[in-house]
Amino acid sequence: MAIPESQLEIWANPGSQDKYKDAHESIRKALDAYGWPNGKPTYDIYLQGSYKNSTTTRSNSDVDVVVQLNSSFKQDLSRLSQHEKDAYNRDHSDATYRWDDFRGDVFNALNTKDSLTVNQGNKCIKVKTPYLDADVVVCMQYRFYEKYLNSTLNNYIEGMAFKSNGGWIVNYPKQHDKNGTLKSKNTNGNYYPAVRIFKNIKSKLIDKNIINKEQVPSYFIECLLYNVPYSNFEARYGNTIRNVLSYLNQQDITNFKCQNGITSLFGDSPDQWSAKNARNFINKTIELWNNW
Repeated sequence: MAIPESQLEIWANPGSQDKYKDAHESIRKALDAYGWPNGKPTYDIYLQGSYKNSTTTRSNSDVDVVVQLNSSFKQDLSRLSQHEKDAYNRDHSDATYRWDDFRGDVFNALNTKDSLTVNQGNKCIKVKTPYLDADVVVCMQYRFYEKYLNSTLNNYIEGMAFKSNGGWIVNYPKQHDKNGTLKSKNTNGNYYPAVRIFKNIKSKLIDKNIINKEQVPSYFIECLLYNVPYSNFEARYGNTIRNVLSYLNQQDITNFKCQNGITSLFGDSPDQWSAKNARNFINKTIELWNNW
């Protein structure tokens, strides 16, 4: 017996969107009020993750806030010719204010506010606000250059980079959001409800001790579904889930890309998924679907 449409309708609806804007704003105000010891750098604050793209579920709590340093940046010049690389190197010098400095300042800025409780995490700063708990990812701008003639005639894809366990993690949250919005438009709005359903299925499987939470990050579920063709997403949720599972069960998923369209979804780096864990999630979801 398949999962009833009535249950899928419940899972398709987003969780509460209340308070995340207030949490975001409390962090922004703390940074604005800080007396930056080396002068205020240029930075952006923006949301990423489920609150940004409306794929929250009822089990969501923490809001992901990115604080991105823009006055210094990391770069990838691998697509450039040697002539373009030489031009880039002539126009740029090493920054004196780096990611480590910025992360220290952001932590101090947040820690000075009595309304916030702040703790150091591995990949992020953990902040308890009066509204929602927040994972604050402190990063610097990352530029994946596709062309470079000079400081005004160039083209790059903007990402972000931060250190974790001594190594750099690179991601493209703005590209992720842009591609997800386009996918939603091209599926008549049926993409994001499907993502929410699969995230809720994940929670159900965890509650039943069928899968391990750490092996199926919600971000990777969204990226997995991003690789499914538009035509599989229908207005009736049962048809969509059946189509998606059928497609994934027949595909070699190892070549899938993340929703940013740039990085590979599967691999051995800390910001990639295990194909074995993904295949297990697909199989267990099929079993749940068939044996509801």
